[in-house]
Amino acid sequence: MKKALPYFLFVLLPFVLPAQTKISMSDALLKGRTVLAPASLRQMQWIPGTSQFTHLVSNKFVRVNAANLAIDTLDLLAGINASLTKAGAKPLAALPGITWLSDKSLSFQTETDIFTYQLNGELTRINWFPAGAERLDIHDKTYKAAYTHDKGLWVNIGGKELGVAQSEKEGVLYGTSVHRDEFGITKGTFWSPSGRYLAFYRMDESMVTQYPIYVLDSMPAQVRNVRYPFSGSPSHHVTLGIYDTQTGQKHYLNTGEPAEQYLTNIAWTPDDKQVLIAVLNRGQNHMWLNQYDAASGQLVKTLFEESSDKWVEPEHPAEFVPGRNDQFVWQSERDGYNHLYLHDLSGKMLRQLTRGNTPVTNFYGFSANGEQCFYQTADASGLNRYLWSVNLKTGASTQLTTDAGTHNAIVSREGEWLLDVFSNATTPRTIYALPTKKPAERKIVFSAKNPLEGYELGETRLVSVPSPGGQTLNGRIILPTNFDPNRKYPVLVYLYNGPHVQLVTNSWMGAGELWMQRMAEQGCIVFSMDGRGSANRGFDFESAIFRHLGDAEIADQLAGVNYLKSQSFVDSTRLGVFGWSYGGFMSTSLMTRPEAKGVFKCAVAGGPVLDWRMYEIMYTERYMDTPQENPEGYSKNNLFNHIDNLDGRRLMIHGSSDDVVLWQHSLRYIRECVKKGKQIDYFVYPEHEHNVRGKDRVHLFEKIDLFFQDNLLRNDVKRP
Repeated sequence: MKKALPYFLFVLLPFVLPAQTKISMSDALLKGRTVLAPASLRQMQWIPGTSQFTHLVSNKFVRVNAANLAIDTLDLLAGINASLTKAGAKPLAALPGITWLSDKSLSFQTETDIFTYQLNGELTRINWFPAGAERLDIHDKTYKAAYTHDKGLWVNIGGKELGVAQSEKEGVLYGTSVHRDEFGITKGTFWSPSGRYLAFYRMDESMVTQYPIYVLDSMPAQVRNVRYPFSGSPSHHVTLGIYDTQTGQKHYLNTGEPAEQYLTNIAWTPDDKQVLIAVLNRGQNHMWLNQYDAASGQLVKTLFEESSDKWVEPEHPAEFVPGRNDQFVWQSERDGYNHLYLHDLSGKMLRQLTRGNTPVTNFYGFSANGEQCFYQTADASGLNRYLWSVNLKTGASTQLTTDAGTHNAIVSREGEWLLDVFSNATTPRTIYALPTKKPAERKIVFSAKNPLEGYELGETRLVSVPSPGGQTLNGRIILPTNFDPNRKYPVLVYLYNGPHVQLVTNSWMGAGELWMQRMAEQGCIVFSMDGRGSANRGFDFESAIFRHLGDAEIADQLAGVNYLKSQSFVDSTRLGVFGWSYGGFMSTSLMTRPEAKGVFKCAVAGGPVLDWRMYEIMYTERYMDTPQENPEGYSKNNLFNHIDNLDGRRLMIHGSSDDVVLWQHSLRYIRECVKKGKQIDYFVYPEHEHNVRGKDRVHLFEKIDLFFQDNLLRNDVKRP
């Protein structure tokens, strides 16, 4: 038998400040991302063709020379407003978001107009669009605008509106994102590089189940129906159209059958002639990167295929190398970690650009000459993020940052400079100007002060815990203020532990949020841990959940509980758990699955998935296959089957307009609890969607705070 790995402290973060102000839940929620977040430089961007960047201060742009940090100030608002007034347009109250076109010109948009502005004062209204336009997509060079309104897709060129497509019937949509925003999809229109052509999604979801969302402010209440594709049921059908803005003609790519497939990661070749689509089967275990002729719509060839006995999940389109119509960088987990591969249009892989157990977590683009590309990786622990460059011809890589922590980059167009935005668990934010050929010669541009100075906060620790699966798991402990190691404290476990999410990183406060400090202020320890299934640890780690959601995650969270119980200052009889969405599924599992029965005294579940047969096709079938293919897996993680094990106090929360995890989940669950005589506390946020936002979020967390005070935090005791 292997000897168990010892628990050990990974990082100790001295986060004890002089006792002054206690943080309120209202401040934690409403100010946690503003005045109580680390300061930064607003609207940072490089000026093309220069080694200068700008940022916004009090409606003026500060221009910084990266080489020597010399600065000057550009007061553009008065000049822009004078030109707007002269043109009969409404002046601006503040500078909008701008895009530098050169060192002498920029562009910006207002609610309905797109302008270019020369630093000599010349203003040009270059395009405009109706006030009701949605899903606005503006070409970065021609300023042609694509958008949806009135159940159709439109293009506007110089103020002339052209109809691309109009919905023929209820359930048919044009120019919207598709496949429930999975596979990295965030929009439904894709301009060709020249701006002549627009690729667009057509989605027919008329065959998909309609689900009622109640609109309360009417007598009687009205119903707003949404299309919701339950796992194992019919899915929508998607095609990709091509619209020629010069001729007004459109046609559709011949993407073929079956209709229930996923058309993902759309990319144009730089010459406007070809479109690449990552086509994924409904089973999500086979992907074809297909090349289509844009003019005829015909399939040219399949460049390559990827398959897995679990899943394939393309999330990033092909990135074409500057100056090359035939070479592109592709991201894939084909070797077990997300890496970069250089391919050409013959289908040949020219070179694997990144390797090892350090997955690529961000791709920042290329140098203007196409020789280098820039990217971010997680380290083997998953805690840190580093910046790199790689030479496309030789494959030689250069690590640009080495400080432990989290580095994010804004790269200049030429690739000679980048802005490194850095934080770690004890560093709020530091911004460096870093020359990519001599990264050791970086210069500090900005250092943020601790925004929480003067608040009484607990100490935060990053810890490591062995997983039953063999890996080491990352955890974060927030200790109560005025922590006394001779006392025993209750613990609130906050978790997600689902795909695409990582709660614990070596970033400011260990990626903890201020409401956690508020809870610790009440006298409890707050603990989070990323178990198997969570992000950025490689495919084996992430896919341990396949066909059995909940099993590996519960085993890992119970390993975290064992770690907590090994701490002399933890009261193991008073453990609570809280999670939302997948975290709500997990907190319910940990209260009712037999392997965790009796571990937790109380739990809060927000927007929880309780029966995966009632969740959407794209997400659920990737991890579970269909209910018809995997009945045992669906039965085991169906939490209705474990209600008899419910013990202790339980609060379930749901938004009545939730169109992600449908309200039906929790309504059916409480009905079954009533039938079985199980008591459960329940609260609904009327007309809130999958999360409770705005000022009502304070109400939500005050409710959660009060629940744990009543059921977890009472009767704190001294160690005998």
